[in-house]
Amino acid sequence: MSSDSVAATPALLVGVDFGLPHFDGELDELSQLALTAGLKPVAKITCKRKAPDAALFVGSGKADEIKFMAEQTGALEILFDQSLSPAQQRNLERHMGLPVNDRTLLILEIFAQRARSHDGKLQVELARLQYLSTRLVRRWSHLERQRGGIGTRGGPGETQIELDRRMISDAIKRIKERLSKVKKQRSTQRRQRDRRNSFNVSLVGYTNAGKSTLFNALVKARAYAADQLFATLDTTTRQLYLGEAGRSASVSDTVGFIRDLPHGLIDAFQATLHEAADADLLLHVVDASNPNFPEQMAEVKRVLHEIGADLVPQWLIFNKIDNLPPERQPLAMLDQYEVDGDALTRVFVSAQSGQGVSALRQLLAEEVVKISAQPEPDHDQRFDLDISGENVDEFP
Repeated sequence: MSSDSVAATPALLVGVDFGLPHFDGELDELSQLALTAGLKPVAKITCKRKAPDAALFVGSGKADEIKFMAEQTGALEILFDQSLSPAQQRNLERHMGLPVNDRTLLILEIFAQRARSHDGKLQVELARLQYLSTRLVRRWSHLERQRGGIGTRGGPGETQIELDRRMISDAIKRIKERLSKVKKQRSTQRRQRDRRNSFNVSLVGYTNAGKSTLFNALVKARAYAADQLFATLDTTTRQLYLGEAGRSASVSDTVGFIRDLPHGLIDAFQATLHEAADADLLLHVVDASNPNFPEQMAEVKRVLHEIGADLVPQWLIFNKIDNLPPERQPLAMLDQYEVDGDALTRVFVSAQSGQGVSALRQLLAEEVVKISAQPEPDHDQRFDLDISGENVDEFP
C-alpha cells in the first residue's frame, strides 16, 4: 500500500516499556516507519509492564483502553512497537475488532514497497513468507501478489489456510534456490574484483544516517537518497578513483539497519550484506545530529556481528555535522573514538554540503596505499553462508 494510491489508513501507535534502555517513549521511530509505509498515525499510547501478557501482550485492561482510544480517534489499524506472537496478534484483533500489526510486519511491508532489484525483491519476499508461515495467512491470496498493504483483509486464501501454508513452504524453498544462484553470481563478481586487486569499501549504518548521500558525494553517482527510513534497499557498487593512490576503490552502498530488524530480513539479506562481510574497509556512517546515535551504533554493531562483518576494519563517519548547533561542532575533523575498548578512526563530514568529503577521499587513498603494501588476505577463509534450498524445482 502506498500513500499516493489510496488514502492513508489512520493508525494508533502502541509502545510497551519493559525497562529496556532503548525504549522509544515518544514512539518517534515507529511513527516514521508508519508514515514511510503509507499510514497516518493519529494517536500514541504507551504503558509499562514487567513482562508481556501471554494472551494479549498488554493485558486485558490496557487492551480495553487501546480499543477505546482507537474508537475515539478513528484509528482503523493498531501498530505495536514490539514484535507480537501469532497468538497475541490474533487475540488482540478479536478483542479490539481491528487489524493489529507489529513493528516486524511494518518493516517487512516497507521493504516490499522499496525493493527494486531482482535479488532484493526475492530477499524481501523470502522474509515476508517466513513471517507469514507462522501466522494465519488471511493476508495471502495464493501468492498472486508481490506485496500487500498493512492489515489487508480478505482474499481467496481465507478458507484454504493449510493449502496456503503448503504453498508458502514450497515458495520459500524455490526462493532460497534462486537466492543461492544470486549468491554464486555475487561470489563470481567478488573473485573478479579480487583478481583485479580491487580495494573494497562498504558503507553501513543505521537507516537514514545519510549513507546514500555520502555514497553519491564520494563517487559522484545518482543513487536514490531521501530523508526517510530505508530510502535504499538494494546494494549499489561504483568505482572511486583515488588519484593520490593511482588506482580505484570499489565502493558499495548497502541497506540501512534499524532497531529490532526482523531476523528473517537479516537472514534473507545475507546475500546482499555479503558485500559488507567481504569488504576491506567498512565506513560506518553515523547521524551525528541524532541524540540516540550511541544506541544506533550499538544496533549496527550487533547486525554486523550477525552477518560476520564485525572483524572487518571499520571507520566511523560522523555525518550531518551541518545539523549540529555551534556548541556541538567538532574541534577537529579527524580523531579517534573509543568503542568497547577499541579506538576507531572517526571522520566528521556533511555529505549534504560536501564538508569533509575531500578529506575522506584523501584518507581512503592513504589507506589503499598502505593496504597495497601488505600481503593479500585469504578471502576463502572469510565468512560464507549457505542459503540454498533442497530438492527444489525451478520457480515458475
